[in-house]
Amino acid sequence: MDLILLALKVVVSLGILNVWLLRRDRATAFRGRDATTMREEFAVYGLGYRMYCVVGLLKVALAVALLASIFWPVLEQPAAMGMALLMLVAFVMHQKVRDPLVKALPSLAVLAMCAAIAWR
Repeated sequence: MDLILLALKVVVSLGILNVWLLRRDRATAFRGRDATTMREEFAVYGLGYRMYCVVGLLKVALAVALLASIFWPVLEQPAAMGMALLMLVAFVMHQKVRDPLVKALPSLAVLAMCAAIAWR
């Protein structure tokens, strides 16, 4: 079980860091509606630049906290629950703009992984 927990933490953390630090200005098949960048995606959802910055900061901080929880387990549950909440909101935003379910699958997958981490 410990190896699975470690793998979940690494997959979630590196996935979020990849999306927010390396791929935020690149098109992917999972962006809301026809957005090509993360900033455009937030505009599609009706969210402004400040919210984009706040969410980005929170996701990066929670991803780092989840990685740090490998060494400091006290961070595990708050980081996983915080990330799960953000992923739930991401899923709702995809539904708000009537995206096909395939675009929301990454948010559901990360939500499920975070739930598994938080409530192991």
